Amino acid sequence: MCVLRGLATEGTQLVGVAVEVKAFYDRYPYPPPVDDLDAYRRRWQESQRRRADFHLFWPGRAYREDYSILVAGCGTSQAAKYAIRWPAAHVTGIDFSATSVQRTEGLKRKYNLDNLQIHQLPLEQVGDLRASFDQVVCTGVLHHLADPDAGLRALRGVLEPHGAMHLMVYAPYGRSGIYMLQEFCRRVGFRAPEGDIRELLAALKALPPRHPLTRLLQEAPDFRSEAGLADALLHPQDRAYSVPQLFAFLNANGLTFGRWLRQAPYSLRAGLMSRIAGSLRAASIPLEDQCAAVELFRGDMMRHSAVAYRDDNPAIPRIGFNDDAWLGYIPIRVPDTLTVQEQLPPGIAAILVNRAHTQTDICLPLQAPEMRLLDAVDGKRRIHEMLASEAERDTARSLFERLWWHDQVVFDASPQL
Repeated sequence: MCVLRGLATEGTQLVGVAVEVKAFYDRYPYPPPVDDLDAYRRRWQESQRRRADFHLFWPGRAYREDYSILVAGCGTSQAAKYAIRWPAAHVTGIDFSATSVQRTEGLKRKYNLDNLQIHQLPLEQVGDLRASFDQVVCTGVLHHLADPDAGLRALRGVLEPHGAMHLMVYAPYGRSGIYMLQEFCRRVGFRAPEGDIRELLAALKALPPRHPLTRLLQEAPDFRSEAGLADALLHPQDRAYSVPQLFAFLNANGLTFGRWLRQAPYSLRAGLMSRIAGSLRAASIPLEDQCAAVELFRGDMMRHSAVAYRDDNPAIPRIGFNDDAWLGYIPIRVPDTLTVQEQLPPGIAAILVNRAHTQTDICLPLQAPEMRLLDAVDGKRRIHEMLASEAERDTARSLFERLWWHDQVVFDASPQL
């Protein structure tokens, strides 16, 4: 009887949290609503951009655009953006906030998104759709659920066996200032339902310059709107996952880690980490331990974005350079990169920078022979077809492995026809 009473109490608490979170997003829809997606549409009209995005998740599959996508916790615009990004795909968005659903429906009508279906539905009840999906996108949602494990299990249940999942959850160390201010708000009684957000904005102007949150207030776009500030500091349910906790979270709910959406910030081979004594020795330890060590050393990661697969997927994609398979890869350059060729150190022909990286230490210098190979990348030829001679083989292997770890390329490793 005591056990049953305890379970009933826990269930009531979970329902209470869910109701409070729903009320929060109805009042503060997030991300802040937008009405104009024209620039987004132009950006994704580049076929090479879509192809690079596809092979980031499925390096071993032949490229296609007519697949099914679930955007879980789609907010005010994310599902509409996916429908614009992939016009041949079948996109489904779910969110439990009526405000978010209404905003998304407005974008659907404005942009004639016939490939988009929207449902007002809690993430945990996604099985009610009686559908399965090639890709599940869930960013910034699971860490707000009363029971994240139940939510992740529900998403895993609608993911096709060959499917890929894109997850983003909060990370603890870079958000230390946020959690300090969250506790401050609780102690002094700032609450989103009472409309205290303007008072909080006034209070933050007096924040000491050395407070851990001060830099974020100056740099992070989330703090430039009332909804963003409320989401960060007044949210009723918020948790974070370190790298080991995220791996455990995935494993406990039937998923296997595939890769980071951006791997260089986690790598011992990139940026400042590659210059630390012992980094090459540490590169022999398991990937999870490497990433956990880098997270601790960097100390500023605010979120983790990962690609995951079902643990019963018979063909979880892995890119490697330990055998000759890499010679058959087709490199595809990542669109948001910059090639710097001015005012360079002696012997350096170019420096590559991925503008998606927030860490300014991550860049990749290339010498002239490496630039010749990089210039040969056209998204069509396999690596062995780019080699001028067998003598270039070692240079090519080193180059393409570094390009991959620095998020400069993805690979189409699908079998040759």
